[in-house]
Amino acid sequence: MAWFHHILARYDTTIWIRVIGTILTTFAGFMLRPFLAFYLYDKMDGNLLVAAMVTSLQPLTSIVSGYFAGSLSDRYGRKPLMIAALLIEAISMAGYIWAESIFTFAALTVLNGVGASLFWPAASAQITDVVPEEKRSEVFALLHTALNLGAAAGPLIGVAIYKINPAIAFGLCSCTLFVYSLLIFLKIPETLPDHIRAQAKQSAKTAQGPRLKLSEHPTLFWMTLAAIPVSLLYSQVEIILPQHLRTQYTDFLNVFATLMTINGVLVVCCQIAIAKFAERFPAHRVILVAYLFLACVGFGYGWAPGFLILVLAEILFTIGEMLYGPQIQKAISVMAPEEYRGRYFAIFGANWGITGTIGPSVGAVAFRGIGGAFWFSILGLLLFIGGLFQYRFVKKATLAKHTESGQSLSQ
Repeated sequence: MAWFHHILARYDTTIWIRVIGTILTTFAGFMLRPFLAFYLYDKMDGNLLVAAMVTSLQPLTSIVSGYFAGSLSDRYGRKPLMIAALLIEAISMAGYIWAESIFTFAALTVLNGVGASLFWPAASAQITDVVPEEKRSEVFALLHTALNLGAAAGPLIGVAIYKINPAIAFGLCSCTLFVYSLLIFLKIPETLPDHIRAQAKQSAKTAQGPRLKLSEHPTLFWMTLAAIPVSLLYSQVEIILPQHLRTQYTDFLNVFATLMTINGVLVVCCQIAIAKFAERFPAHRVILVAYLFLACVGFGYGWAPGFLILVLAEILFTIGEMLYGPQIQKAISVMAPEEYRGRYFAIFGANWGITGTIGPSVGAVAFRGIGGAFWFSILGLLLFIGGLFQYRFVKKATLAKHTESGQSLSQ
């Protein structure tokens, strides 16, 4: 048992609570998440465009409220924002059980977007607060592994629950979000540095605190823009890929759930090892490789002649995901000034909001107009181009930061 105690001692208690909470919420969430689009599709009388538009309200709300969430976490702390966010999401998930009209679905989706926008900037900034730079990609990888523990089992269980009664999945998701908020309230201390809190309180008496002008942080803006093809692919995997599979497979729900399960199992088994291996190389090179893998996935999803090629594409997707996520989050954490950590993660996270807002509708129109094969091929091309630009921006950002601190960037 010595190895177990060694692992426990390796990370702060805050990290382990985050891991436990992530497993709880994602297990329930992934029973629901793959099938939310189908649920709305059925409720909207088979209108894919209307279902996509309702789905896009959540990320649209996140864009609008995300920046303010980052600012609030930099001023008032990470803990209260995270608790409030989880409670808001729990209420919205419970509300889906009784929702019937399009207006009710829209209101609940907006509420869910507010909760999501409050949580992630504060949660990512919290990791930056408590984890030394050299361990950050490893911790982000650990949290990604926890995320996929739920993803590994959730979809296949979700298929069975969805066929019985979708309300069960919504109820479980709401309960686990509430339990996670309780764990944070009872077990996690505030991590916002004292001098930043004092500075925020002092500036609040006279002004609104230190403002982040995006024009003064151009690299952050361009990195966010270059990340859009990645998040756009994710939005299509959740909304359009199932519809594409429907045209090719009779039992498309099980095919889709199997692909997601493969993704989850591989991440659980390999994420930490791949993150440690990737640490040997400069972040910009690792991220470029990730983009190239994801570009191949776009073409693979579009033109796979059979199930085995789909599985291969999913394996490439998983490797790309495991390389990209921890490294890009670490890059943001390294380049973010201490007083702007929440806002940096909020602004970068806007790439998910942008694609989540326009992605479902654009994907629905493209799917109807040119078909899934050509649409996923276009995504593959965008990922290739985006990877070349992201390589340049990440290299510039990390080089500038390490030069500032007197360190040299290994080539």
